[in-house]
Amino acid sequence: MTETHILEQRSVAQAMWRGTLCRCPHCGKGKMFRAFLKVVDQCDVCGEELNHHRADDFPPYIAITIAGHIIIAIMMHMDMAYRVEPMTYIISMIPLAIILPLLMLQPIKGAIVGLQWANRMYDFGANRSKQS
Repeated sequence: MTETHILEQRSVAQAMWRGTLCRCPHCGKGKMFRAFLKVVDQCDVCGEELNHHRADDFPPYIAITIAGHIIIAIMMHMDMAYRVEPMTYIISMIPLAIILPLLMLQPIKGAIVGLQWANRMYDFGANRSKQS
């Protein structure tokens, strides 16, 4: 006899939103990170294993791409609206180029882990077919 497992539906949008809030993609209550970018092995509320993620270099790539677009838009606006000295760009845009990606990095990584969890990538949910 073959045993069939019916897997519960996982909302990608909800899992990514919970991840963006740095919460467990399964329950939305437990913390996802134990350090700035270190994902917990297991949710302290629902017990969902989160150590299967493989976010790697994707979150920094997205953060840098978004920050770059924002900075270029600001620089273009400043250049078209005002007469801006090059030193103004150095003083204002270099700190912005450092701070913006750092602010976005943790929520982006959380969203990617949520995406991987919702799509059952990398063994997410392989041993947990009963829980919703």
